[in-house]
Order: sequence, then C-alpha cells, then structure tokens
Amino acid sequence: MPRIGIALGANLGDRLSHLQAARNLLLELSTGPLIQAPVYQTEPLLCPAESPDFYNTVVEICYEGSPLDLLEITQGIEKQLGRTEKVERNAPRVIDVDLLYFGDQIVDTEVLELPHPRLAQRRFVLHPLSTIRPELILPGQMKKVGELFNELDSDEPPLALVTQDW
Repeated sequence: MPRIGIALGANLGDRLSHLQAARNLLLELSTGPLIQAPVYQTEPLLCPAESPDFYNTVVEICYEGSPLDLLEITQGIEKQLGRTEKVERNAPRVIDVDLLYFGDQIVDTEVLELPHPRLAQRRFVLHPLSTIRPELILPGQMKKVGELFNELDSDEPPLALVTQDW
C-alpha cells in the first residue's frame, strides 16, 4: 500500500485548528497509520505583500485509491474547511492541502504532478518532511529527503517550531 505525503499550510484564522481539522479528515481516509511532522511557522513565500505568516507541516497517510481521486478529495477538504477560490496567486488562505508524493508513482498531468515539482526547493516542505521521513528517496531523486534538506540552498529563513504535538 503506498504511503502518501501531504503538505498542510494555513495563514488565516486559527491556523493550528485548521491544520488539525485537515489532518483529522485525512486520518479518516487513511488505511494505515498517519505520521505527522511538527508544526512550524514560516514567512510567506511568493505571496502578496502583508500576507500573514503560515503554519506548515507534513503528514503521511496510506491510501488505496488513485492519485487523481485523492487530489479531488483534498480539494474537497480545502473547500469544506473554508478555502475560497483564489483571486490573486498565492493569496492568504485558511488551508492548503498539497499532495507531495504518492508512493513510488510519477504522475505528470495538467492537474497533478507527483512528486510535487518544487518539493526539493522549499524549506517549508523539506524541513517538516525530513523530521518524519529523512531516509525517503522520492521518485526521480537520487538523494534522501534528509540530504536534500541539509543541502538546500534557499533564501527562506529558518522555520520556527510552533508545536511538536498537535
């Protein structure tokens, strides 16, 4: 059964509660144990001026359906938790639920690319992912997630730990 990595982010409202609600809905889908990284506060990246800081984390679940089925479900979770259609690119949001990887599958469609094409360039994803799966080698990569994180060359500032247990 494939393990699926999912990034969660929120920068509007009660950020931690939004992450918890998304995690709980994903747990209901999981056919195996859910693994969760700590929650970190991060500065907005490529967002409009004056955007609030994000809370970001990564969870990993087991899922028996297809990547496109799970994409549809995660988009439904975003809507259920109050995310509205973005008028402006990278606008502040109540919740963001992004598929990072789906076992060893490579997906390249108009609506979904897996592994996520910018995963290895983003501290706010690599840092939490490296806390739960440092030995993971993603499809198309030669290095482990922990190595990618340690070698990351990014202008993003270090992440601030919010909570280990959430």
